[in-house]
Amino acid sequence: MDPLWLLMALVLGLLARQLFLPPLVGFLLAGFALHGLGVEGGEVLGEIADLGVLLLLFSIGLKLRLSNLLVPEIWASASIHMLLVTLLAASLLLLPGAVGLIWLGQLDWYSAALLAFALSFSSTIFAVKILEERGEMKTRHGQISIGILVIQDIIAVLFLVLESGDIPSVWAFALLLLPLARPLLNLLMEHVGHGELLVLFGLLMALGGGELFKLVGMKDGLGALLFGVLLAGQPKSSELSRALLRFKDLFLLGFFLQIGMETLPTGADMVTALMLAVLLIPLKSVLWFMLLTRFRLRARTSFLCAMELSTYSEFGLIVAVVGVSAGWLEPQWVITIALSLSLSFILAAIVNANVHGLYSRWESWLSRFQSPERLPVDIPPDIGKAEILIAGMGRVGSGAYTTMREVFGDRVIGIDANATAVRWHREKGHNVILGDAEDLDFWQGVDVRQLRLVMLAMPTLRDMMQTKKLLDYIGYQGVIAAVTRYDDDGLALEQAGVDAIYNFYQEAGAGFAQHVREQLAGSGRCLMDSSPDKRDNHA
Repeated sequence: MDPLWLLMALVLGLLARQLFLPPLVGFLLAGFALHGLGVEGGEVLGEIADLGVLLLLFSIGLKLRLSNLLVPEIWASASIHMLLVTLLAASLLLLPGAVGLIWLGQLDWYSAALLAFALSFSSTIFAVKILEERGEMKTRHGQISIGILVIQDIIAVLFLVLESGDIPSVWAFALLLLPLARPLLNLLMEHVGHGELLVLFGLLMALGGGELFKLVGMKDGLGALLFGVLLAGQPKSSELSRALLRFKDLFLLGFFLQIGMETLPTGADMVTALMLAVLLIPLKSVLWFMLLTRFRLRARTSFLCAMELSTYSEFGLIVAVVGVSAGWLEPQWVITIALSLSLSFILAAIVNANVHGLYSRWESWLSRFQSPERLPVDIPPDIGKAEILIAGMGRVGSGAYTTMREVFGDRVIGIDANATAVRWHREKGHNVILGDAEDLDFWQGVDVRQLRLVMLAMPTLRDMMQTKKLLDYIGYQGVIAAVTRYDDDGLALEQAGVDAIYNFYQEAGAGFAQHVREQLAGSGRCLMDSSPDKRDNHA
């Protein structure tokens, strides 16, 4: 990658962050600026961009459960929304020609429908980046948004197969046997350990899965996604996702640069793109909110999903290129769709940077559209008479739960967003419930006045900082404790107002020594203190 690309991306990415926009907006502008300077991306940038998209889809698969896609609020809402937006957008595109205006070009109903179909998709890359930056990938609204985007990706793959006329090879049926390879893949992931071998394993799964699907005439992105799904739900899948995070971010930089470097828009292109963004994006967002509330999702969940999905998709560019190559569209539409995509990113980034504040401001009005019925998963949890709550029931959280329960009994409760982990704990007789500490709706459904202590045993600093903000927002007055691995993370938590911080690495040795002393004391094999005074006392 040319150093000039990196410099431009860094400068404009920093500028975007100063304006409280995601860096990806700056990367898009960097692409336009580089094109204006006469810089061309070439094959290298294209390969980097493709690798970034594959890693993104693979990481989505690592966090996805196929059973989540089968609920109506995901597959039905995605399908209905796509149909409605296609009909409404096609009518909007045909309207200028119907009244005698031809500045959009001579669009027939087929061309208008094709463009409208392209504009009905939402950007997977944008939504995932926004959710990752806010630390909300595992929240209820994050999972709903990701599920909808996966359904859209599946529809996109089907469209490309039908449009190209290429029928997948008969060997594609052999892919149905892939679930049988899951135990072997999981065993291999366990044995690669950590560090660079784990990263190499992840890259192999993403690229290898993509190539395998291409060999049988299917899209490589679908292969990367499904190979991620095969590894999802395993103990090391979260670690693998974190290990690939920086590689994915670096390669996705190439994707955003590539969009901007395609061409420099004209004034007419900018006017058309601006109208599409201003008129259609709000319509898409309103439709998302209304549909999701009709499927009995909470108003807050529906609003956050609508904002996360309020973009155009990279797939729109692919459809435009296909339409131009087939002679259905004028070449100008590739430029217009690219610019509309960029504008939708900018508008959505501004809104999503303030989305929680916007919902708080409009909550009383938005809640009027909420269905009085609740989905079973959205029913507020019952923490009983618990006074101590442990958020995150991984190894550290489970150990803390066991120790605290020995002292405080049933006044201790654990929560975790992983349904499989919760099921395992409940089978062991543990007082653990399904809940997401990063979800404001969870805390609003809990009577926090009875809680005296909240212990944060979550995997990342971002998770714990987000939870601390939510506890402050709802007015929690008790003690907050957190576990961390690094000194700078501990300092950040301390500055955020966390009352007690346990550094896992620094204090593990002390805990180990104390545990050994207690075990030896219990067996009657006490160790003598080395100081003379203590030896005299023991004597």
